[in-house]
Amino acid sequence: MYGLGILQGLTVTFKNLMRKPFTIQYPEERIPQHPRFRGEEFTWYEERCTGCASCAKYCPLGIIKIVTHPGKTNMQEGDYYAIDVFDIDIGRCMFCGLCVEACPYDALFMGSGFEEGQYRRQDLVIPVDRLRKASKRPSTWFRPQLEDKGYNPHTGKELSWRQVGRHQQPSQEDLKEKWAER
Repeated sequence: MYGLGILQGLTVTFKNLMRKPFTIQYPEERIPQHPRFRGEEFTWYEERCTGCASCAKYCPLGIIKIVTHPGKTNMQEGDYYAIDVFDIDIGRCMFCGLCVEACPYDALFMGSGFEEGQYRRQDLVIPVDRLRKASKRPSTWFRPQLEDKGYNPHTGKELSWRQVGRHQQPSQEDLKEKWAER
């Protein structure tokens, strides 16, 4: 009984001894990520954000904290809120993306980074200043127009707020063609 069991175990060991390993040595080696990967980073475009707090309202865990005051900069088209606090607690985030889907102005995007580990829990809160300074490389998750253009957040350049919306603004050539048809 013991001899047969040991022999079976050694057979499995010898089979796997000759096999090429499929593990990688992280962080020296990295596997490529898909452009739709939703990581622990958030990309926030302040130019698009009106302070409506839809993202905070639809977050099932309530991890987004927004404090605003009435802004006095855009009175002709309707006033929007000036943002004092926009904090995201990624220590409690489950990365569902409901905040991104809820944003009516395409101001908030999931990022593609995942190396946000910290030693203290309070360091996992992303404050508004860090969101402002963060690189603008949104994930292509929930953005098929970025995928259609072949954008990859890991290798591509940073995108401006005009390039990332769900509904792209027509180019001048498209507008000329449209007016020529009429």
